[in-house]
Amino acid sequence: MTGQLRASFGRRLSDAVEARGPLCVGIDPHPSLLLAWDLDESPASLERFAMTAVEALAGEVALLKPQSAFFEVYGSAGIAVLEKVIRESQQAGALVLLDVKRGDIGSTMTAYSMAYLDEHAPLAVDAITVSPYLGYDSLAPAIGLAEQTGRGVFVLARTSNPEGAGLQRSVHGSGDSVAQYIVDSAAETNRDADPMGHVGVVAGATIDPGELDFSRLNGPILAPGLGAQGATVETLREVFGDSLPNVLPTTSRDILRHGPTPASLRAATHRIRDEVTDLLR
Repeated sequence: MTGQLRASFGRRLSDAVEARGPLCVGIDPHPSLLLAWDLDESPASLERFAMTAVEALAGEVALLKPQSAFFEVYGSAGIAVLEKVIRESQQAGALVLLDVKRGDIGSTMTAYSMAYLDEHAPLAVDAITVSPYLGYDSLAPAIGLAEQTGRGVFVLARTSNPEGAGLQRSVHGSGDSVAQYIVDSAAETNRDADPMGHVGVVAGATIDPGELDFSRLNGPILAPGLGAQGATVETLREVFGDSLPNVLPTTSRDILRHGPTPASLRAATHRIRDEVTDLLR
């Protein structure tokens, strides 16, 4: 595949955030949320839940982030619902970031990349999450294909789960933490990109202020942890400081718990989106 098929992901993301604000909302059909919506754990209920979220949110936010595992658990029926979520979200103007956290080597990583980032893939999305723990350079197939097709990748750096701290804060051979090494590697990939590069990082809104230096990243920062995991809108400024304009605060259950009516989901989204947008101003 050669040539640029669309504007760069950095450009498309910047335009989406300018138009709709930086909030990223997860679509996580967790069993507890299905129960809260009076739904059972069946493919039909999965579709009702997911498509209600799409109806309510895809026209309101810059990014929607389906969690692939909650669709995969239903087998082929769940994947069919995921394809519909992707297609209808994009038709409504949202960028779709699929949370799959893929990471492998060689031809296997190439196959994962083609599954989500190739132009003709049934599950083609605007960006995916990837894991660098087989080495940042093992992500080259995804990073390269994403650049060619105007898509993006978000590399796990310093995640919001407490179990990640021991590994991610350990010292890399460079002398920095493993997480900082990942941020710096992404920065090198994004160097000279305008308005920003297509390689983002995942850094939880719950990490310690000043723990990471994002000043050279020139890319987006996906910041999970808002709401259910304890981070607040005010936390974002403390954690990310001058890098706040590149932050994409992410929440899921804090909005989805307001279902099942689309109007209630939209109202919750507007409240959090406006708080986040006001912070950036």
